[in-house]
Amino acid sequence: MADQSTSGSNLLGSTREELEQLALECGQARFHGRQLYRAIYSRRLERFDDLTELNKSFRSRLSGAYRVAHPQVEREFVSRDGAVRYLLRLEDGKSIEAVYMPEEARTTLCVSSQVGCAVDCKFCFTALLGLIRNLTPGEIVGQVLAMVKAQRIPPRARLNVVFMGMGEPLLNLPAVMTAVGILADPNGMGLPVRRITISTAGVVPRIADLAQEPVRPKLAVSLNASTDTQRNALMPLNRKYPLRQLLAACRAYPLRPREHLTFEYVMLDGVNDSDADAGRVADLLRGLRSKVNLIPYNSGPELVYRPSPLKRVIAFQEVLMNRRIPAYIRISRGQDVRAACGQLSLASA
Repeated sequence: MADQSTSGSNLLGSTREELEQLALECGQARFHGRQLYRAIYSRRLERFDDLTELNKSFRSRLSGAYRVAHPQVEREFVSRDGAVRYLLRLEDGKSIEAVYMPEEARTTLCVSSQVGCAVDCKFCFTALLGLIRNLTPGEIVGQVLAMVKAQRIPPRARLNVVFMGMGEPLLNLPAVMTAVGILADPNGMGLPVRRITISTAGVVPRIADLAQEPVRPKLAVSLNASTDTQRNALMPLNRKYPLRQLLAACRAYPLRPREHLTFEYVMLDGVNDSDADAGRVADLLRGLRSKVNLIPYNSGPELVYRPSPLKRVIAFQEVLMNRRIPAYIRISRGQDVRAACGQLSLASA
């Protein structure tokens, strides 16, 4: 319920089929479960008493044994550019972060898939936490619901959801895909699946699994290096799934018409940002229907890396564009409140 009581089972994260089964078990018609599903996700209700389309006995049964509890907003960190980093408390006392990023024509919500992260990318602040646990489908969907409530975003507004917060989504794929199903369901949150993106550090077997999903969001791959030696040092996961395997999985990945794979490339001063690096990236991506997002590094005192100068980022972009690889410079939002790409680390300021 809205008071975050811990009594009763939390229905947040339940699928339509699960709520239909719940209705049957409560002696109700199956369609009452569909009504409950729409109320939780489409209408964003948190109190069973507000579900006036359900009969009084069913509402009473629900109130006695179940609840709908979103993650609690502990703190908001508001950036000068309008982005907001949310520190959210889960029911077991663990905390995660999610980010609201407003733009002129749309709003993007960046959500987490794990508490912490096990992938240990050396330039990422979330890696300093290590992996604490996976999130449940309800905790993932709950981040979206908590932010749209805090920002008073109306239902059916133009939203993008990106799994680029804390954690490696493909290492929590079942829960992530359950959440994606709820987000993309017209009777759930109603987000077009083309506006949902999963970002991975390159968990090759799970990329193949994602390719088989019937409701499949867009895929972004964190590349960040032009050689295995370079990537091994920056992203230890590369020792298990080297570039050759990663690029083979990307080439096998099915793309819809007009869809591109996105490759994210964090620009680290003097590490991976030379013209030679750009040429090798172009060679790696030759023949792939793809685009590259160049992200100047978002630094902090805990790690040694520094962002590439903008002049160097532009030169890198020009090499890619001259090799017919679409490349875009992405300046992260919310840098001043530790809300930018790679900065999420439960920091208090």
